[in-house]
Amino acid sequence: MTGWTLGVIGGSGLYDIDGLEDRSTVEVDSPFGTPSGPITLGRIGTTRLAFLPRHGPGHRLSPTSVNARANIDALKRVGCTDVLALSAVGSLAERLAPGTFVIVDQYIDRTFAREKSFFGEGMVAHVSMADPVCPRLSAFAADAGRAVGATVAEGATYLAMEGPQFSTRAESNLYRAWGCDVIGMTGMPEAKLAREAELPYACVGMVTDYDCWRVGEAAVEVEQVIAVLMANAEKGRALVGALARALPEQRPASPIDTNLDFALITAPDARDPAVLARLDAVAGRVLRALP
Repeated sequence: MTGWTLGVIGGSGLYDIDGLEDRSTVEVDSPFGTPSGPITLGRIGTTRLAFLPRHGPGHRLSPTSVNARANIDALKRVGCTDVLALSAVGSLAERLAPGTFVIVDQYIDRTFAREKSFFGEGMVAHVSMADPVCPRLSAFAADAGRAVGATVAEGATYLAMEGPQFSTRAESNLYRAWGCDVIGMTGMPEAKLAREAELPYACVGMVTDYDCWRVGEAAVEVEQVIAVLMANAEKGRALVGALARALPEQRPASPIDTNLDFALITAPDARDPAVLARLDAVAGRVLRALP
């Protein structure tokens, strides 16, 4: 067993992290492009943390512009063992009122303009996404949310839309009919890429509004979203601190740590060396063991 290095991806309103000791900032080069910004490193208790604001300093990146491949690759390169994502979401369920912190356990991916895999021609891999989040980290996140006074709901399906526009009423009602609970613009392909990188991943969806499905209510307006978003962000930062302090000093192994053991299927003589070089961080453990 080794210690935890928790990667934290901050969503809308979460552009920094509180209470870090031994704080430093690093720029990470990724073969998959430019990450959203510098990574802030530090420690809370015995837990090492690496914080990356998903939309970059000043929220300069739209959901489609976020380079999720570079972000996950960069977190892997600085030694992260697990990833906690915090994201602003809209609610598709009456029970999930604005201000609720939702522990996501399933996704439906409706994005279409993003790179969704580290793998491809020259090295093909297939990973299971049947259970897309880490139950252990999700449980720790739920407990941390309650510890800081958040209203926490565990278990929800996240509809990932392309954005940056909000839903039409027809779309919102369609997603509700599919059984979706929350809607956001950044959960995919982030969760898929974390799984490919053998990083246990958990998502806390911080509800900012009811989506536009409610009959007789005005459509979602950005001003309303921002007001709730800022209140959520303060509690989200507290959740990160509580989670870091609650993690045990030693991190037991997770099955996700070896997720790629049987996922790479390209024959040795068909592997592209240039592709393998790009995969040195996300798949280095298993690539070094290949013939």
